[in-house]
Amino acid sequence: MVLHPADPLTSLAHGIGSQHDLPISPFYAFAGAFAALFVSFLALGLLWSTSRFRGARSGLALPAALQRVADAPALRTALRGLGLAAATAVLLHLLLGPDDPARNPAPGAVYVLLWVGLVPASLLLGPVWRLLNPLRTLYRLLSRALPRRGSGGRPRPLPARLGQWPAAAGLFGFTWLELVAPDPASTTTLLIALTTYATAQLLLAARFGERWFDDGDAFEVYSALLARLAPLGRRSDGRLVLRNPFHGLDATPERPGLVATVCVLLGSTAYDGFSDNPSWINVLQTSPLGRIPTATLGLLGSIALVATLYCLCAAATRLVSGPHPGPLTAFAHSLVPIALGYLIAHYFSLLVVEGTRTVSMALGTDNAPEPVPLLGPGGLAALQVVAVVTGHVLGVVAAHDRSVRLFPPAKAVAGQLPLFVLMITYTVGGLSLLLN
Repeated sequence: MVLHPADPLTSLAHGIGSQHDLPISPFYAFAGAFAALFVSFLALGLLWSTSRFRGARSGLALPAALQRVADAPALRTALRGLGLAAATAVLLHLLLGPDDPARNPAPGAVYVLLWVGLVPASLLLGPVWRLLNPLRTLYRLLSRALPRRGSGGRPRPLPARLGQWPAAAGLFGFTWLELVAPDPASTTTLLIALTTYATAQLLLAARFGERWFDDGDAFEVYSALLARLAPLGRRSDGRLVLRNPFHGLDATPERPGLVATVCVLLGSTAYDGFSDNPSWINVLQTSPLGRIPTATLGLLGSIALVATLYCLCAAATRLVSGPHPGPLTAFAHSLVPIALGYLIAHYFSLLVVEGTRTVSMALGTDNAPEPVPLLGPGGLAALQVVAVVTGHVLGVVAAHDRSVRLFPPAKAVAGQLPLFVLMITYTVGGLSLLLN
């Protein structure tokens, strides 16, 4: 039972507040979504017969002076220092601050400013967490202070099959902490979780070198995936460019664990939207297993459902269009805009309201006015529906371009039918969670 619905702890414990009874007609929402997906699929099939996305080879080069500023060692050092200082401030608040998220900004800094704030930051500026990551900075400082022993002082190479599986596991652990743990906003819980994660990351980086963070740090991989849709990017020659976001998305490396990472993002966000459903709350309260095991199974089930549907779709695409060496990873990039749409739909209001509250607490502002949502209920509902539908339409476009590149013209459109059905299924699920 929630005694104080307006308490920030309620929002932090579930990621978002209630999304139910939004002032928008479900009929028009579903009809608009189906129309957008069908028209885009039909138009692409008729008008888009050759691949147009060039991945990392594309982009309009920005002025050399701007690139020199972006690559300046002083700027990068300042950003690393900023990330380390922010992490230190959060740690001090957890150690010395009150165990109350209404008076301690640390939980909001982790669950709102970091987890949700990385979405707009990565979309606008690229993979920013790579520069801000305090663990990467701390590893560099420790590497300089402590001489490496054994193996000639060289880190061991990363196993190729490992890929992004560690990041997928890390993202699952974080979403479990946010959505399932009994007291996620407790300073003790956060201290244990963050200390465990930081220790594991630093030990693995000591074994495999700084490259570990590229694929092993959950938040770096999370930021890098979202940054694939950023208008700013790097060409294959290292030049800073202004690009069509589809080109950046097309350049997503087909790594082991990529599908798992995106499915964790999709499935955990879906579970977040379902977790405050009265029927699920009743299951949690009456389950003989207990709340924590049941909620864990629910989170795992949500992720497994998303992954199973995608794997079935990949298998059907292979049957229709012919064999392909990597059917699972070939279209995984098309799930990224879908995940982005879900993240925006579920967390926009949280970032605006709780993010502002967290910053006010961190600055020590007394008697700060209550944060006011930027959008009313109707505007928020429209934004959520548009975000979900737009994410799926972008996914259809990305999948179509990849399909016409990989398969013969006679089979390219037919091969997309399983993907199109998958997009419709995800759309129905996403809108149902919002409009339930």
